[in-house]
Amino acid sequence: MKIYSWNVNGLRSVIKKGDFHKFIRAHKPDVLCLQETKAEQGEAAVDLPAYDEYWNSAATKGYSGTAIFSRVKPLSVLYGFHKPATKKYKLVDSEGRDSASEGRVITAEFPTFFVVTVYTPNAKDDLSRLPLRHKHWDPAFLAHCKTLEKRKPVIFCGDLNVAHTELDLANPKPNVGNKGFTDEERAGFQAFLDAGFVDSFRLFTKGNGHYSWWSQRSNCRARNIGWRIDYVLASKALAGRIARAQIHTKVMGSDHCPVSVTLKP
Repeated sequence: MKIYSWNVNGLRSVIKKGDFHKFIRAHKPDVLCLQETKAEQGEAAVDLPAYDEYWNSAATKGYSGTAIFSRVKPLSVLYGFHKPATKKYKLVDSEGRDSASEGRVITAEFPTFFVVTVYTPNAKDDLSRLPLRHKHWDPAFLAHCKTLEKRKPVIFCGDLNVAHTELDLANPKPNVGNKGFTDEERAGFQAFLDAGFVDSFRLFTKGNGHYSWWSQRSNCRARNIGWRIDYVLASKALAGRIARAQIHTKVMGSDHCPVSVTLKP
């Protein structure tokens, strides 16, 4: 079973360029998790009759949003967090924007595990969303995944908007304290590992130079000056079933590229 995740940075744009369906034909994912769709179901010219579609679009049109496309019909689908997580944590930032209404999470249940797609809020250049992210969003998402894990193992994937270690971005030193590489964001990622989830890519590949996002300025992608901020994490119970974990840098159409895992039966 091949599970892919891709921040498309606007699904309509990727489809218009021709890259989306080209990617589907070449890679044939069984489950495809998308982030930053920036569209509602029906607004993008998706032609995937073999897939069931599940969309969680933001209340604000043209912003954020996630989707799951699956060849295997899920047993159930949940949009957003479990209610206990939304009650315990304040998901509204200092400007009154409710991150729970931004279409950032979908959970699909399959017979032996859950798949969760997530688009984690960006801390912003001025770090104005860092308190929301550090104190509320990351703990709420972890609580959501641990609640699921009480029933069966979990695979969660998406744009987590953080480089975990210095190996996960090309220029770590000048970016210390910047969005995506603050102590708080990195600690939020580490909390997933401390809770028993494994970073699938690091099961197979060590070292630096492996990135999933590149600034669109200064020809950064061609020069591979990037960040690894897109991940597939899994419950430890699933680690033995992960046959492969990849970053698909040759797939174009977005400032991010897809990441994936292949599971053994």
